[in-house]
Amino acid sequence: MGTIKMTNRTAFNPITKEPYEIDMPTTELVRESILKLDFPIEGLRIVEVTDLLVDKFQLTEKQKNAVYKAGNRFLELFRYRLVDQIMRDLCKKGKLIQPGGKNTPYFLAKNPSNTQKHFMQHKHSIEDIYQKERVELASQLLEEIKNNEPSFFEKLVIDLLVKMGYGGSREDAGKAVGRSGDGGIDGIIKEDRLGLDVVYIQAKRQEQNVGEPPIRDFVGALDGEGAQKGIFITTSSFSDKASRFAERSSKTLVLIDGQQLAQYMIEHNVGVFITKTYEIKRVDSDYFSNEE
Repeated sequence: MGTIKMTNRTAFNPITKEPYEIDMPTTELVRESILKLDFPIEGLRIVEVTDLLVDKFQLTEKQKNAVYKAGNRFLELFRYRLVDQIMRDLCKKGKLIQPGGKNTPYFLAKNPSNTQKHFMQHKHSIEDIYQKERVELASQLLEEIKNNEPSFFEKLVIDLLVKMGYGGSREDAGKAVGRSGDGGIDGIIKEDRLGLDVVYIQAKRQEQNVGEPPIRDFVGALDGEGAQKGIFITTSSFSDKASRFAERSSKTLVLIDGQQLAQYMIEHNVGVFITKTYEIKRVDSDYFSNEE
């Protein structure tokens, strides 16, 4: 890895659960590397930055597939915690800018190009149109879910989790173990293809916010099964008390509200299809160079 600054971390073999030591890039290295990236005129998103850093650090399959004690995969933590948090911090410090707001591309703040200035000055940019279309699409998806049968919601949840990397194939991904009378489902899905661990699912298709009591009941159900991991999905949203209870719980809980559910469906192409794509191109300076 040359002079790249790394830190030693303890990972766990997903099959044998045996610990082993592995080198991972330091927070300082990630921060420095982000600022040295070649930001294109259309900017970079979190996912694109993560992919560039993985290539830059020449991370091996063993490093990318590392699993930490709590069961979190390295790439998930790297993208959604480390890279995301660092880029937000760089924005606060004025080294990066995100003119389009949340979930839009980042740009280097130093000497922004004319394209970047245009992006900041004109509200109705391609990115603005894209985000507006995405919001409308998410609203349409939630409406379709609410208008469908409760059993369809069960199928949708399993399909989405499989697309997100859980359970292996659709056929053996999970099994329903019961339904509540209001259209919610309780289910189990394998965390990986080998089925070494399982994740319990509670899904509620409803209009009103999910409060603390249902989350508390879900934790109790996990205790009854001797389980540590759970995903609670709703088509509505969670109250502040519900979110705080989940954060304080000794269980590993993931709460997915309606907006997040719709965004995950869009990202993983569940219930949507691509109608047309557009390429944004820029001048290849190397092609016009006089050097042989």
